[in-house]
Amino acid sequence: MAGLSFRKIIFISSMFFHNHLKISKLSSKQGVCNEAQLGFLNLESLGKKTDLGNHVLLFNGERVLLRSSSSSSSLFPYFMLVAFEAGSLIRALVLLLLYPLIFLCSEDLALKAMVMVSFIGLKKERFVEGRSVLPKFFLDDVAMESFEVVRKGKMAVAISDLPQVMVETFLGNYLGIDFVVGRELKTFRGYFLGVMMEEQIKNDEVEALISNSSNKVLGIVNGSKKLCVDDYCRWFSHCKEIYSVSEEERSKWHKLPRDCYPKPLIFHDGRLAFRPTFFATLAMFTWLPMGIALGILRIAATVTLCNALRFPILHLTGIHIRVYNSKNIDSSQDRKKEKGALYVCNHRTLIDPLLLSFCLKKPLTAVVYSLSRISEILSPIKTVRLTRNRDRDAKLLQNLLSQGNVALCPEGTTCREPYLLRFSPLFTKITDRVHPVAINCHVTMFYGTTARGLKVLDPLLNLMNPWPTAWVHFLEVAHVGGSAMAIDNGSDEENSKYEMANLVQASIAKELGFTCTKLTRKDKYLILAGNEGLV
Repeated sequence: MAGLSFRKIIFISSMFFHNHLKISKLSSKQGVCNEAQLGFLNLESLGKKTDLGNHVLLFNGERVLLRSSSSSSSLFPYFMLVAFEAGSLIRALVLLLLYPLIFLCSEDLALKAMVMVSFIGLKKERFVEGRSVLPKFFLDDVAMESFEVVRKGKMAVAISDLPQVMVETFLGNYLGIDFVVGRELKTFRGYFLGVMMEEQIKNDEVEALISNSSNKVLGIVNGSKKLCVDDYCRWFSHCKEIYSVSEEERSKWHKLPRDCYPKPLIFHDGRLAFRPTFFATLAMFTWLPMGIALGILRIAATVTLCNALRFPILHLTGIHIRVYNSKNIDSSQDRKKEKGALYVCNHRTLIDPLLLSFCLKKPLTAVVYSLSRISEILSPIKTVRLTRNRDRDAKLLQNLLSQGNVALCPEGTTCREPYLLRFSPLFTKITDRVHPVAINCHVTMFYGTTARGLKVLDPLLNLMNPWPTAWVHFLEVAHVGGSAMAIDNGSDEENSKYEMANLVQASIAKELGFTCTKLTRKDKYLILAGNEGLV
């Protein structure tokens, strides 16, 4: 691991286990508080209160909000995401192999062991998975019942047993929790040591808030979590009442619907498209050798075979492509002034133009903003890079359109969630007749797109999925004449070029049941990668 010698790793590991044994002895001497001593009440009774708007709610973050079991073993998927996405395939395999032993450890030791395996040696300034990968999986596990209770308070304070870098964005940005207090990771020369501080990060503002006698503080904890006396005195001693979440109550919780997120999740990164539980991760590693071979076979079939053979081979290997509204396919070949048609589609995966070409059963040129050289070489259709200079790109597109069919994705980048990014109005300058195409897809194991990873792996990972499915919807022709546009109803309403692009975007979104946004490629890359997406 970069920056850490083998001798230093051995020393850190020995200190980790020495400190754990020392803390365990101290905890056994101090004793713990059980529910009877603290007088815990049921969380359901807290939800029935009508005056929570005057209270500060203090709660165990992930142990109260998540539907999955509150034991440390239920946190394995999140540490696997860190190990796989921020680390490497080898680190993820090490965590998987160690998990049976970790499962047998005490809850506290299991948590520390997973932190060490997942974080040791990672560079602190390059760790962005806490904001780009983990929120997606955390949000999928949030319980509607407990979240509704938490958001009723005047202010919500989440105390987490996890590293702050894992939960801060999820709790603070997406769920709107006012204060998030996690645990700090120790570092050495800019690298994580894989060891957490024993206490949560000190936050004077939070401690002043809960210790202020004028604030009515209510505590919510996990019923199976035994609170040490010191922890209880620090965080929950000022609580007027403490409520407990039982496992029986947790089993009845429902998933928080996407439309109830305080902030919508539009962008996320990472390669894993499934929740990496122990058995799901084991299945992935078992599938990898066959998946790599299958991906290479699919790439070979796509590159070398003609359409008559390509479809049957891809179908036999598990790829399913479904075409809707094929009656709307119109190549515009009958128009004397144009030799080709301009197909405008949303952007879900790297192979969207390929899907379009397969469904049309005719060649076309795909214009792209950025693509790895390997992907360009492997592409069975012609690809042309845009320059990001609008006037120059307009002339380039007009020249390509005079030679044949052209596929354009005005979003400029892919979006995995059911949202459409803002459409560039470039296509409204090219022709008075465009063909909107709505594309959706479903993958079961790997995402074939990335904002920070190696783009050269995108085609292979996309085709390594066991049963990828794509849906291609051909919409009615959109007429763009100068500054006027008609879709479906033939209206001649004057619109700006941006409004024309918005109308095409809205028609595709309606067909797919997606939501339109004004976000752009630049927004995506700034959020996920900290750059503007220039490749």
